[in-house]
Amino acid sequence: MPHETDRKMMEILRILSERDEVLGAKTIAEELKKKGYNLGERAVRYHMRILDEKGLTERVGYAGRKITDEGLNEIKEGLIYDQVDFIFSKFESMIYQTTLDPLTREGKVVVNTSSIPLEESSLSIMEEVFKKGLAVSPYIKIEDEEKEILVKTVCGTTIDGLLLNEGIPVIPQYGGLVKVKDYLAERFTELIAYKKTSMTPLEAFTAPEMTSVLQVARKGTGMIPANFRIIPAQSREKALELFQKLEKIGITGLLKIGKAGENVLGIPVEEGMIGIAIIGGISPLCAAKEAGFSVNIKLAENLLEFQQMNKITNYKNVIKTSGPINNKKVRFLLSKAWNLIEKVDFNPKTKKGRLIANISYVDNDDLTEALEIMQQVYQKNPDYCTSPFYKLVPHNKDKNKTGISTICSLSIDGILINNGIMSMPQYGGILEIEKKGPRFVELTAYSGSSLDPHEIYMSKDMTNVTKSIRGNGRLLASLKEIPYLARPQALDILNQMENIGLSICKVGEPSELVYNAKVERYRVGIVTPGGLNPIAAVKENGISVEPKAVEYMVKLSEMDKL
Repeated sequence: MPHETDRKMMEILRILSERDEVLGAKTIAEELKKKGYNLGERAVRYHMRILDEKGLTERVGYAGRKITDEGLNEIKEGLIYDQVDFIFSKFESMIYQTTLDPLTREGKVVVNTSSIPLEESSLSIMEEVFKKGLAVSPYIKIEDEEKEILVKTVCGTTIDGLLLNEGIPVIPQYGGLVKVKDYLAERFTELIAYKKTSMTPLEAFTAPEMTSVLQVARKGTGMIPANFRIIPAQSREKALELFQKLEKIGITGLLKIGKAGENVLGIPVEEGMIGIAIIGGISPLCAAKEAGFSVNIKLAENLLEFQQMNKITNYKNVIKTSGPINNKKVRFLLSKAWNLIEKVDFNPKTKKGRLIANISYVDNDDLTEALEIMQQVYQKNPDYCTSPFYKLVPHNKDKNKTGISTICSLSIDGILINNGIMSMPQYGGILEIEKKGPRFVELTAYSGSSLDPHEIYMSKDMTNVTKSIRGNGRLLASLKEIPYLARPQALDILNQMENIGLSICKVGEPSELVYNAKVERYRVGIVTPGGLNPIAAVKENGISVEPKAVEYMVKLSEMDKL
């Protein structure tokens, strides 16, 4: 189907998912018009019949249609290029719809909706975090389900909406992790930009091993989720006045507000702007995860009248909002990657030179089994591995662990560049393998992340490499772009690489969608399997792994073969 038709049907699905009711063609046409699609009722019915045939919607008598579970899944995974653009527009929409008046306490706030087990201990863990002010607000709403409860907490995006309502232009930039020491927020250690990702930024950092909110609540040191935005320096005093008003009604979470052009928690801010860091509204839920509870977190899921929320506990903010300025800046992945890409000097013809390597650590007791699993993955489907080469390296601190080096797919960019072809790493993603063909279902841009996207996906157990080699699962993969005129030369070089065992999934045509991922006009997309796929399979088999992507240079001649 044409891309524009796909977009229209995706918007119809979104409209049905946002309205918990059966909708007719007239209502859908009116909603589509608000989104810039001028479709009449007849055209809507035509698109709805297609959606019915695909099993994404179902007709309910003469009243209209409702979305199916498959349709809800398609919204998340269908048009991945559309989802990448949609995430930021979703936040913009939530900001615009925030209506809370700090004086009357009336109006809507943005909320995260999370499900947790119906256990008293899970609530007590969350309450412990709320008491220390490690949240945007202690006001929550709890809804009982059969075996779990839905907990709605105030999202940090609410702050953006309130700033805008004060006439302050606000630009959300990043979600990430902040290191706290002795109750002082020191700096961001990891970041993902709101733009160019199919995953809500803070969602990427909700794995239990990434946060330590409980430790911060109890001892004052650890890692907490936070988000970052910028506003004009001219608006600083007005913003401070707003935060004072919000404090009085129980909306808090301010970690740091900078001065004009001042580095804020390790994030550079341009002259004329100021940075504001706010603790993530999901912090109490992260604490419950850390305590071992199964928590399903959905960020900025919807809006709720503030007066429908209840205060779970009194609180005292334990995080200091001022202290010494930390001049250590966050290092983004792509700047690190480019410096390693520049060192690639491997020649596919001579098979000599250096390539970029990942390194993943396993316990010595698990090493033999880990290598056997890696070998099985490669033997059953070598196309799903960047290469069959690996190298064992000792851990620099722990004698009980050994590192397994694998070739990183960014090596391909280095080889192409050495041959005069400008290759741009664009996204790390999840490639779903299914009968109707592979398609990307998650994408995160390298340019806006401090952490390799594949490390994030592995931490959240989003892969299923083991099933992929049987024809139905999820792989790590990367998308890079080259100028369309360079495609013939690139094919020759890529063929040379494949002859020595470096895999390529697909080379697209100019401006073509590649496995559902959008490529810039006049460019060609190249998809490569992730170098960590064999390591992901090891993790899927219950072996503890510490993956580190894009780590160092290695000579192919020094590596062994699976």
